[in-house]
Amino acid sequence: MDSDLQEARALADAGDAAGLMRHLRLTADRFTIGDVAPLAGRAAELAGFADLAEAAAAVTADPDRPQALYAYGYACVGRGASFLAIPALRAALRLDPGSPEILRELVAALEDEYRHGDAVAVLAEHEADLPVWPDRYLLAYNALMAGDVARAAAKSARLPFPDDEYWVPAHGRLSRMLARARAVQALGGLGERDLRGWHFVLSGGVLVTLSPYGFDEGMTGRYAYVSDGFGTCLHGLLRLRAVLEAAGRSPRTVSLLPGRGDRALGLAASRVLGLPAEPFAPGRTDTVVIAHDLRKIDDGELLVALHGRADGQILYEHATCWTEPPAVSADVNGLLCQMVVAPWEERTHFTAGGAGRRVPADERTAEELADEILCADPVPDGGDGATPPDTDEAPAGFAAAVAPLWPADGPRDRVHSPGPVRSSRFL
Repeated sequence: MDSDLQEARALADAGDAAGLMRHLRLTADRFTIGDVAPLAGRAAELAGFADLAEAAAAVTADPDRPQALYAYGYACVGRGASFLAIPALRAALRLDPGSPEILRELVAALEDEYRHGDAVAVLAEHEADLPVWPDRYLLAYNALMAGDVARAAAKSARLPFPDDEYWVPAHGRLSRMLARARAVQALGGLGERDLRGWHFVLSGGVLVTLSPYGFDEGMTGRYAYVSDGFGTCLHGLLRLRAVLEAAGRSPRTVSLLPGRGDRALGLAASRVLGLPAEPFAPGRTDTVVIAHDLRKIDDGELLVALHGRADGQILYEHATCWTEPPAVSADVNGLLCQMVVAPWEERTHFTAGGAGRRVPADERTAEELADEILCADPVPDGGDGATPPDTDEAPAGFAAAVAPLWPADGPRDRVHSPGPVRSSRFL
């Protein structure tokens, strides 16, 4: 028996659902569906996912029945295990190549795994029979997310305006993304490592800082873990000011969000920008809204207000998670990371010898934290010395060049994928 399969079965027997799923993410493609399904079913039982456990049992009993494979793939996607769904849905589509439901679920699973090129390939294979909406739209969208602007533009140009109102926002979103892509291409950008350019295309946001670590070792300008500092916060605000000036934007106020950290950063921003600070009000025009990490906002009404876009309103987020993006996309992003610990949050400080020391949360008021930000050293970390230079002029020059399309029109939609520029991540 394959040693990887033996290890997977041992994890299942031990009741280690998390370990089993991590193992399967790395090895499942090498096993048959008949081998994987009972393991997925065991993990589902341990997690209390009755729907997935039942679907896995049906595939275990008959791995050649397309409807069983489809139901299992659907359950995997629904439970956040799209990597397990893909081989099952591929098998189902081979058995029933004319099923639009199987095809769409396979595309959804591939999108979840950021395998946009594979989504394009499977859609193109069935292109002659594809309905316009949503399938030909999905072909154009995934072509763009895979980095093929020319193909995306050509497929998009043949899309009629959707009859179904459900797809109208998607039509507008794709059109705006393609317009931004053409603008960045005109600047000579959109190579496979052009993180700032692609971030603008996908989200409409201007990324002001690239990570100075591991650029050529899998990170490509994104951070994995960030232990944030007051100086880093000030550095981001200074670059925000440069972006606003370069793009010719003249907000009249800074809008403060209610969280202590957001308020602190907003108060600091008001002094950096030389603008009065006011509590956030939906619909206020010509203002800069300041957030540290939008994922920390759990007020649904506030998120709805931020999703819309008042005239002249600019949303700044200091630390943006690229693996689990926030519900709304900012107009300016300080940095992209997978995990961040704010300067005022509890943290562990590691000495040169590797020993860890707990640093308690900073309980000072927002006003006191703002003073700390303004007194900090904004000089950025020099990094590992192997990252291309990212000067203050870089984001400002970019913002000036794309100013006719920034801030973006339309709502601040969530971006579900990092797009063509890949970065290493924690699993």
